[in-house]
Amino acid sequence: MATDGAALSIAGVDAYYGDSHVLHEVSFDVGEGRVLALLGRNGAGKSTCMSAIMGWLPPRRGEVRLFGEKIAGLGPEAIARRGVGFVPQGRRIFPTLNVRENLVVARQRERGAAKPWTLERVFELFPALGKRSMQAAGSLSGGEQQMLAIGRSLMGNPRVVLMDEPSEGLAPFIVAEVGRTIARLKAEGQAILLVEQNVRLALDLADEVAILNTGRVVFRGGVDEVRGNDTLISRHLGIA
Repeated sequence: MATDGAALSIAGVDAYYGDSHVLHEVSFDVGEGRVLALLGRNGAGKSTCMSAIMGWLPPRRGEVRLFGEKIAGLGPEAIARRGVGFVPQGRRIFPTLNVRENLVVARQRERGAAKPWTLERVFELFPALGKRSMQAAGSLSGGEQQMLAIGRSLMGNPRVVLMDEPSEGLAPFIVAEVGRTIARLKAEGQAILLVEQNVRLALDLADEVAILNTGRVVFRGGVDEVRGNDTLISRHLGIA
């Protein structure tokens, strides 16, 4: 079962690509209204873990639970309908649709939220998108496309949001804006699983950290335990 207070719980997950064993007994929890940073070197298994949660790579063993409900084994659409939002690496917006259409296509029921996500709320969060609502998404800047990818996930009124490398390829001032957005969502009670190569950004936003190395969790703990541990950072994240 999920740990008390856990929005998302992963317990003993093993996953395979064919005969290749890629995730080994992976376990961690994302608390309600909290950010867990899932860190590791390239190839450590972070995006694979996201795929296992979202149902693209169903776990062969172990459990994935959303507020206590087992979701491992469901298809990606069913998992999304139950309240798992996803901001993919590389953004993957629909380039030929306009901004408004990209958002509307992802709209789902409100799930009883006090402040459900609507077009108006997304445009309030990202005013630049509101100004470009009828513009083709493929013509937006990289930063605007990232805002759109986040906004699209929110239109599903998710209970948990998975973010895969949201700062990748962005200018520093846009990275800062993405960080402020994540901090605001957290302050509003959104549970977030954050995969991020920008370790400084991740540690500034996270409450807890899980570190993967070759598909295994080698560390779980509070963010302050990572900040002061140069050996841990150097060994598993490759940062001097």
